[in-house]
Amino acid sequence: MIKGEGQRVRILHVLQLLWEQSDEEHPITASEFLRRLEEKGIRCERKTIYSDLKDLEEFGFDVIRTQKGAYIGKRDFELPELKLLADAVQSSKFITEKKSDELIDKLSLLLSSEERRQLKSRVMVRNRVKNMNESIYYNVDAINEAIQSDNQIQFVYWNWNVKKETMLKQEGEPYVISPWVLMWENEKYYMVGYDNEEQKLKHFRVDKMLRIEVLCEKRQGKTVFGEIDLSSYGIENFGMFQGERETVTLYGNNELASVLIDRFGKDIWLHQRDEKHFTAVVDVVVSNQFFGWITGLGGKVQIEGPQWVVDSFAELLGQFHI
Repeated sequence: MIKGEGQRVRILHVLQLLWEQSDEEHPITASEFLRRLEEKGIRCERKTIYSDLKDLEEFGFDVIRTQKGAYIGKRDFELPELKLLADAVQSSKFITEKKSDELIDKLSLLLSSEERRQLKSRVMVRNRVKNMNESIYYNVDAINEAIQSDNQIQFVYWNWNVKKETMLKQEGEPYVISPWVLMWENEKYYMVGYDNEEQKLKHFRVDKMLRIEVLCEKRQGKTVFGEIDLSSYGIENFGMFQGERETVTLYGNNELASVLIDRFGKDIWLHQRDEKHFTAVVDVVVSNQFFGWITGLGGKVQIEGPQWVVDSFAELLGQFHI
């Protein structure tokens, strides 16, 4: 082997070329390796390249050697998998446009240069309202820190007013909450926590939390939190709005059975009442958002019970009479 500067890191340059420039459709020949290395001031012989490729293969990299050259075979993520992740990032309302671009650029580093160009053809969601709060990533870190350390947090919460200005809730008075879990629901990030003063669980949009502080006081509400089913929490809370939890009986047209299964899952109690209709029993948080969902089904699904839910729905509908 011809001695020269950079020989100690030569194999790293070989790996970099393989990782960034090669795939099944674009193998790198020994001549190409020699030329690229010489551009970096590293001179060697063909047998050295073959030895480096063998060493990388023995180390665990899937180095495929053919008559046309060498390339990286199996990677941690395949192109279709990264396209799926890139599409999810790009279409998410939760992630800001700037952060979307940064994350997709980082994902592309797992691919060869040619596959990176293909990743850029990811789906583009037009007119998607993207989050504008860049501090959300620090919020997530602070909440996770509090959960891991079993401590309460303090924060202020905001909302929009009709002038499109941010307005602090509770006149700027901070909330003190015991955070228990972060949830992704309806394309938004929520923190589910225990309100120490009201002694009940609440959820808050992470992107609307400001000035989060981790307190020294230990979390409360472990028993209450342990009683909820997280897998159905978001399903029951339509739009994540608060309300009273109830088991509701629905009566509807058979063609809407698929809609209920999509919403509540296959484990709901669903019984065919006659040739055209079914009865279903679901657990929901009764709110105007739940009633709005029922209304949106065009009268093909009705609430049968309990009676207080039927009466509340009728009262809401009566408010729209002129």
